[in-house]
Amino acid sequence: MATLTMTKVHNFSAGPGILPAEVLQQASEACVNFDNLNLSLLEISHRSKNFEKVMDESRALVKELFEVGDEYEVLYLGAGASMQFAMVPYNLLKTNGTAAYVNTGVWASKAIKEAKMIGNTKVIASSEDKKYNYIPKGYEIPSDADYLHLTSNNTIYGTQIKNFPKTSVPLVCDMSSDIFSRKVNAKDFALIYAGAQKNMGAAGSTMVMIRKDILGKTERKMLSMLDYQVHIKGGSMYNTPPVFPIYVTMLTLKWLKKNGGISWIEKVNQQKADLLYNEIDRNPLFFGTTAKEDRSFMNVCFLLHKAELEPEFDKLWKEANISGIRGHRDVGGYRASLYNALPLESVQVLVDRMKEFEKKMG
Repeated sequence: MATLTMTKVHNFSAGPGILPAEVLQQASEACVNFDNLNLSLLEISHRSKNFEKVMDESRALVKELFEVGDEYEVLYLGAGASMQFAMVPYNLLKTNGTAAYVNTGVWASKAIKEAKMIGNTKVIASSEDKKYNYIPKGYEIPSDADYLHLTSNNTIYGTQIKNFPKTSVPLVCDMSSDIFSRKVNAKDFALIYAGAQKNMGAAGSTMVMIRKDILGKTERKMLSMLDYQVHIKGGSMYNTPPVFPIYVTMLTLKWLKKNGGISWIEKVNQQKADLLYNEIDRNPLFFGTTAKEDRSFMNVCFLLHKAELEPEFDKLWKEANISGIRGHRDVGGYRASLYNALPLESVQVLVDRMKEFEKKMG
């Protein structure tokens, strides 16, 4: 099959986000002829040995990259990370227990809303008072909580947890927008979940990694489709899984491993973030929207001091084939998402346009 050729676009989309070019190539080929079967990946049985290999490798790569053992299970489920807002408390919050949450943005707020429908839910810290422009610190974690839920990175507001709390309470984290972007001690977490469409693969699949010893303690009569143990027993194929997104995730994780794993990509991501934040701080026309110590390395939010100049800046970055940097409607301005597959070159192009804008308007 011919190699895909496209005009170079610098893709800063917040999600679905950029994918490695070689992953797009391999995925496109699999849609026509998968595994030399002369059949498309989209039309073979998910019970076939060919796809079972994909599922097994996709699950194994998560554990390998996170450096965890058989005490954890990995699932690929549908319905997005938003489904996990309900599945987490449904599986972990005891009928007479308490769940603890830290509210750092829109997605954390949605997780809290779902948890409150299932059981006693306590918000132990929040940055809502300053429109989520910082990460709360120094809060007390109830020792009797069934779990503590965190959101590691906040795509809309551009904040990121830099240091996770040390606690004996089971730690649950939504890592949808920064998973595999930096080193974390995955063994500190009882459950990690992430929608795949930002750093892992294509939209339509959610990865859940669970430490098995936290399950089966709620005394709740469980609905099968919402029961992690049912999905574990079914090898993540209790029902038909999202086949294509899982395949793209496998390819993306293989790409990450081949290039040096999380240690490698963390250094690259640091370079990208430093390059852009340094320009935001240096350039008198722009300013960042979040507390500097809590700045996200994945989603860089910034504004113009003079909002009326936005049409002029928009013209410059569009001429440079830059895409996806308009800010979320709740914040405005600009948001450059620096996900794993975004090359440093693209960040340099954006920075060059910012410098050009300064000269033009200076």
